[in-house]
Amino acid sequence: PYETIHFISLGCPKNRVDTEVLAGIATDRGLHIVADPEDADVIVVNTCGFIEAAREESVGVLCEALGYKEKGRCRLLVATGCLSQRYPGQMADELPEYDYLLGTTDLEKFSSILDGFAQRIEVGPPGHHLAPAGHERFIEPGASFAYVKIADGCSRRCAFCAIPLIRGNSSASRPAADIAEEARRLVDKGVVELSLVAQDSAAYGRDLTGSSELSFLLTTLNGIEGLRWIRVLYLYPDAVTDRLLRTMRDSEKVVPYIDIPIQHASAGVLKAMRRGHGPSTLKRVIEKTRELLPDAFLRTAVLVGHPKETPQDFESLLEFISWARFDHLGAFRYSEEEGTAAFHMKPKVSKRDSYNRYRRLLSVQKRISRRNLAARVGQTLEVLVEGAADEDAYVLEGRHHGQAPEIDGRTYIVSSQGRRGDIISARIVKSEAHDVVVEPVDLETQGHIEPPRG
Repeated sequence: PYETIHFISLGCPKNRVDTEVLAGIATDRGLHIVADPEDADVIVVNTCGFIEAAREESVGVLCEALGYKEKGRCRLLVATGCLSQRYPGQMADELPEYDYLLGTTDLEKFSSILDGFAQRIEVGPPGHHLAPAGHERFIEPGASFAYVKIADGCSRRCAFCAIPLIRGNSSASRPAADIAEEARRLVDKGVVELSLVAQDSAAYGRDLTGSSELSFLLTTLNGIEGLRWIRVLYLYPDAVTDRLLRTMRDSEKVVPYIDIPIQHASAGVLKAMRRGHGPSTLKRVIEKTRELLPDAFLRTAVLVGHPKETPQDFESLLEFISWARFDHLGAFRYSEEEGTAAFHMKPKVSKRDSYNRYRRLLSVQKRISRRNLAARVGQTLEVLVEGAADEDAYVLEGRHHGQAPEIDGRTYIVSSQGRRGDIISARIVKSEAHDVVVEPVDLETQGHIEPPRG
């Protein structure tokens, strides 16, 4: 029997939730999760296959893990996630050392894999995976935040996106009561912040009732005792309604943080992308967001180098970014994806032009982010303490409410008092392009204050 197991999770937060589901299956069976792969009897690599760069990273990690089976303790290698879902036959041929390949919809078969009763390739057709609240997820001990998958799959048909080929070509939502039950379980484990994730979060509930139920879900979660922060990621622009913005504004625990991936702002490119709206829609939703939530932090994602993107289109994008003044921006270069509508589109943008546009966009955004944060110096906001900073034992590190986990920069707290999971009020005293330094305000009133341990 296997005693120890090591997980490697690549890609998006939705993949991370799936990894935690697999880890829950393992711990329920008595396996001990280890941080060092050299100590593991079983190694599981949850891959990402969304774009070329992610596939290259996944293949590199898969190959690296082979060494632990060849020279170490590992006796069982399992690959799962989007790459194995999308290319199971090719992976089986090119990575014969892997004992099992598991698809994104087949996570419950992991138990059979551990028992040795599964087929080598356990990959069903593309579809949804939504573990119910009763399915135990393994959450890192002491974790203060967690992702919650509220829906899976996508009903959109963006020309560049391969997600419907992997996760299913329709959106499937979990019942609000089940999500609330999972939230309560996570709070009982010490979690104070939940980030709600889906391919298209604003479409939550549409498959259940015919209209978005995200406002109802937020109101439900807002009433959970012990939960402090609720964050929503991936809001499709044309689905950000006044009602949703007002719900976010009026819900005490929903942080003022709006994530709207615009992808582009040129009418021609948006049409080629099949986004279903034009620049006027984007401008209207940004204006309405600023009106109803004037202090909110705004995040977006942008794709450059899409087929048919001209130099003039790119300039239009830069003009829009300069006008919108997003606080956070994730930029990506177009990736050729078989099976997508954009794969056959022409003319293509050269890799050199795509790279140069990508670099220029990041340069423009860095200046915007720097100016935005400089304008906030002196403001007081809520900060989630995550532990002692690596560089200085007398400084704590965390995130303010305008920083999502893992993607939006860090907050450094000039104090040695406070422990992981505390949410304190603090004033910004210094800012850079992405990070801020803060001083606590009335620290003694915040509760749970003690010197950080270790």
